[in-house]
Amino acid sequence: PLILLHGYGGSMWQWEYQQSLTAHFRVITPDLLGSGLSDKPDIDYRPAALIESVRGLMDALGLPAATLIGNSMGGGVAIGMALTYPDRVHRLVLIDTLPDHVRERLVSPLMQRALNTHAPAWLARFAASLFGSRTMEAVLKEVVYNHDLITPLVLDRSNRNRQREDMVGPLLSLRDSLPLWEQQFAPRLTELRQSTLILWGEQDRLFPPQVGRDLQAMIPQARLIVIPEAGHIPQWEQPQAVNRHIREFLQP
Repeated sequence: PLILLHGYGGSMWQWEYQQSLTAHFRVITPDLLGSGLSDKPDIDYRPAALIESVRGLMDALGLPAATLIGNSMGGGVAIGMALTYPDRVHRLVLIDTLPDHVRERLVSPLMQRALNTHAPAWLARFAASLFGSRTMEAVLKEVVYNHDLITPLVLDRSNRNRQREDMVGPLLSLRDSLPLWEQQFAPRLTELRQSTLILWGEQDRLFPPQVGRDLQAMIPQARLIVIPEAGHIPQWEQPQAVNRHIREFLQP
């Protein structure tokens, strides 16, 4: 089984082109707690809460172990799961994932502002209601290298996802919990023992490929492949290449 974990502010749609992997594997594609169609309880969205939600999903599905494939923040959740419950994780595929020293390594001015602006929740909700569509388009143009892929249908789908229930509360809580990632998991990257494939978009505007190279140097048994003509979500921009690398990595 493969469990696909999306990034910050994303949802299961970011894995739409990985569903073809069902020809070879059992593919499980959840919306993380606080995202997409999943529940959005009024809790602190700490890393431990997301890790426990993945463990609970595996328990509910009767999966003693699985390969975790995570993009961006989802990669951070996968790493946290592998360190907290190492026997539950067969292998890791990390796609443009969270590195150590996230704020220092983040090169996108748009995302830096999002992380460092601490507006109250009511103001963030008000701004989202007024400018949400324009902000969503700007975010997509930051994470997707080929802007021709950002069609009206993709924009509409992204905005519909943004408008589900209260998306702002979990997003603010996840942002504010970022220091816990730095404290609890980033310093332990060298402890990972699972065979690991790192995939990185060559044109990632958030974390450049050097971040992936640094991550490879920290994780034992890690292999890095840079995906040409792809930004921060290469599994969506270059799915054929990404799927091929995943299949080859997971071959017995």
